[in-house]
Amino acid sequence: MRDPVRYFDSLRQRYGPVFRMKLIGFPPQVVVSTAELAAEIYATDGDGNRAGALRAGYVPWLGQYSLFTNDGEPWWRHRKLLSPALHGRSIASYPELIAEIAAEDIRTWPLGRPFALQDHMQAITLEITLRLVFGIRDAEQLTRLRPLLLTLSKASGSSLLFLMPGRLRAWAEKSPLAMRLPFLPTTRTMKTSAAVDEILYAEIARRRDEEDSGATDVLGRLLQARDDQGRSMSDQEIRDELLTLLEAGLETTATGLSWAFERLMRTPEVLKRLQEELERGEDESYLDAVVKKVLRLRSVITGSGRLLDKPLRLGAYEIPAGWVAIPMFVLIHQDGEAYPDPEEFRPERFLGEGAQAAQKSFLPFGGGRRYCVGAQLAMMEMKVIIREVLRRVDLTAADPAPEPQRMWHVTLVPGRRAIAVAREQPLKRGPSTEEARCPVHPAPSE
Repeated sequence: MRDPVRYFDSLRQRYGPVFRMKLIGFPPQVVVSTAELAAEIYATDGDGNRAGALRAGYVPWLGQYSLFTNDGEPWWRHRKLLSPALHGRSIASYPELIAEIAAEDIRTWPLGRPFALQDHMQAITLEITLRLVFGIRDAEQLTRLRPLLLTLSKASGSSLLFLMPGRLRAWAEKSPLAMRLPFLPTTRTMKTSAAVDEILYAEIARRRDEEDSGATDVLGRLLQARDDQGRSMSDQEIRDELLTLLEAGLETTATGLSWAFERLMRTPEVLKRLQEELERGEDESYLDAVVKKVLRLRSVITGSGRLLDKPLRLGAYEIPAGWVAIPMFVLIHQDGEAYPDPEEFRPERFLGEGAQAAQKSFLPFGGGRRYCVGAQLAMMEMKVIIREVLRRVDLTAADPAPEPQRMWHVTLVPGRRAIAVAREQPLKRGPSTEEARCPVHPAPSE
């Protein structure tokens, strides 16, 4: 927990690309550290594993219908209902509002003194979740919900909660005695979840009464969604998926953004090129490469396992049913065969001729059938927010030393929360496509 990346890497160096781990209270685990071996695990997604059952005990507040905790036909039904709301034209109008939300927060940043970027990245991604996913516009509801969702995120990310044995955690979540102990993370999580539910169910009921067929937020689209048999989603199904999107997207996207600025501030040549290309208004290929490079170099999620229902032949080994097979992203992204000099921050790996090879071992959103349903929205958020920040402020690192990776639940966050110093700069526009005009006697339209 103190330094998981170094620990996992030491096991790979000692035992090779496949090794076993035994942790108290967990099933036997087999870890793989190459994209090829990960693909063999993902091939069992259709029939042969239960990823949802593996997670369900750790996130009971997400509910019984969550895409995160379900398997089989219920999972597939929800996947088909949720996907259209998070892809393509459904989110095409989001960049403008994401930029507006980011700009509102940037205006509050202290200038000329150190501050934690991660706190502000979390505030921005939370506001995006409230307005684009939950679709809440009422100021009073937003004021009530913001602190509750932050408290829920903090409580559910507690290392103590993550390390509690399953039976003890299940008892603490339901026991009247345990629920009277406010210092327990289970108590804080379940009580905060109940307070969030009160607001969400009221919002869902209000939106059902409105019957707004033109809604563009995710909640509005889920209210309109119908499965193959013409069935709509119940209030609880929608509530479970809204909290799933919060759980899966809030902290992870904020952490990805924090690492992006942490790396850019310590790689001035990359930052300079990115700023120049954004100012010229060129296509976003380099920005896209920067985001991918950050997610590769600083994996947000350590790994994501599958609980095997059947034995799995994995390389030279046979993994028994009942064991957990884990593609370990932090190792796959540091694979020297796929990425020579893996610690170098070179976005060029994802451009030109080498891009296809780099993409094969790029798994920040998982793989197989359970590839993250919100990946497209997360990438959009990161690119829009990075662009907006670089337009408005110059950032430098408060300390030139790289920030360590610290475990927070299943995410790896900057150890000092991405401490930066911001200095205001004039807003920069892209290049004009019109002919040059006299700056002393401009035309009336100017």
